[in-house]
Amino acid sequence: MDNLNLTTIATLIYGILLLIGGIIGYLNAKSKPSLISGVVSGLLLLLSAFLQWQQLALGLILAQIITIFLAIVFLIRLWKTRKFMPAGLMLMISVAMLIILFQTTS
Repeated sequence: MDNLNLTTIATLIYGILLLIGGIIGYLNAKSKPSLISGVVSGLLLLLSAFLQWQQLALGLILAQIITIFLAIVFLIRLWKTRKFMPAGLMLMISVAMLIILFQTTS
């Protein structure tokens, strides 16, 4: 547990949040795209957190790429729907994640 830093913990929490959000999106709206994107991106972020924990640079790079992609997706979804929930909230969380992931000091 020595290698758990803010970036790794935030990636882990974000991955779990996306997994749960995808499942909730499917249960509430029967949205298969929400389920698929939530599960895939969540699992990739959990893998990224594991790689970060192993102190592999690929873990951070993977988290940055996935989070940039998700921020763009949530921005587009917010723009189209004009509804804060869930796209606006997830956009805010994604931007916060990007700040954590791109900070210069860990």
